[in-house]
Amino acid sequence: MFVDRVLSGMRPTGSLHLGHYHGVLKNWVRLQNEYECLFFVADWHALTTHYDSPEVIEANVWDMVIDWLAAGVDPAQATLFIQSQLPEHAELHLLMSMITPLGWLERVPTYKDQQEKLTEKDLSTYGFLGYPLLQSADILIYRANLVPVGEDQVPHIEFTREIARRFNHIYGREPGFQEKAEAAIKKLGSKRSKLYVELRKKFQEQGDEEAHAAARALIEEAQNLSIGDRERLFGYIEGGGKMILSEPQALLTEASKMPGLNGQKMSKSYNNTITLREDADSVTRKIRTMPTDPARVRRTDPGDPDKCPVWQLHQVYSDDKTKEWVQQGCRSGSIACLECKQPVIDAVLEEQKPMRERAAMYLEDPTLVRNIIADGCERARKLASETMREVREAMGLRYG
Repeated sequence: MFVDRVLSGMRPTGSLHLGHYHGVLKNWVRLQNEYECLFFVADWHALTTHYDSPEVIEANVWDMVIDWLAAGVDPAQATLFIQSQLPEHAELHLLMSMITPLGWLERVPTYKDQQEKLTEKDLSTYGFLGYPLLQSADILIYRANLVPVGEDQVPHIEFTREIARRFNHIYGREPGFQEKAEAAIKKLGSKRSKLYVELRKKFQEQGDEEAHAAARALIEEAQNLSIGDRERLFGYIEGGGKMILSEPQALLTEASKMPGLNGQKMSKSYNNTITLREDADSVTRKIRTMPTDPARVRRTDPGDPDKCPVWQLHQVYSDDKTKEWVQQGCRSGSIACLECKQPVIDAVLEEQKPMRERAAMYLEDPTLVRNIIADGCERARKLASETMREVREAMGLRYG
């Protein structure tokens, strides 16, 4: 039975904050209950921009994995691993680089954006130019068909789809493909075989996308097909060769609306963050000293919540009754700013409490985290090895 597989990664750039939790990790926790999920530490990706400060990466890796576990990511439900521990990623990246036109990489929107933003770094490196291809290898090696991304990352998924298409076009023409595909159709059984042929014809002659989706679903539901036959039938729908690498879909996620302590988006670069496991005294102090509406000089001065960063946090953490209390109390000057901040402090500490509790055992015994990653790497390696075996065979690199 075909299983939807989700892949997502995160660069180890330091302690994760509540913006990461609301923007990514809450979504991961939900996805792990719905799909087969692989979540990885993108440490090679960190080197594309931090190649001159590798010393920070190792500590950040383990801290970040503890943050994932603290947020509720469950290693019994999801596979957690470190990118660099699976050299297969690098091998697929190298092999795909042989067929990737330079112009495709230069057209990726984030290539120029990042160069303009990170002017203090020399990003005129091969690694930085090629990082979208490494990202594609991360996805394609696991045949992940769903990749959770924000709107700005959709071009990376489209790039990955183009790479998979190009690879299949060049290397999917195995000897005797037609005969093997026709033999695979017969394995579907007479009723399903007939339906598959009809759907394929509909798609090829009329471009009917619904027929295309129905034919794929038919193959995915077939219990008795080998992986090779399954990929041949996928490719045969489109009139091409065997589908060695499967095209992923973007699983669109909402942009994080988590505001920082100064009203801007929560980000380390703005120095306005609360980390996932920050101690209660520090969280309390940070929120109590947040700027408020400058019109409120004295306690009795009326204010406007829309001009106050604290109100943005109320919108994330407070119920309707509390929000109404804030609106009335601030506008009439009947509540002080510190009073207004207290429900936010309480809600943030309440959110963090289970995170600190989950993290405690991993901080006490770091071998637990290393064992989780070792197990995850082993599971991921089985999937990656299977893909690489087919890639090498298609490219004529299996000897003996």
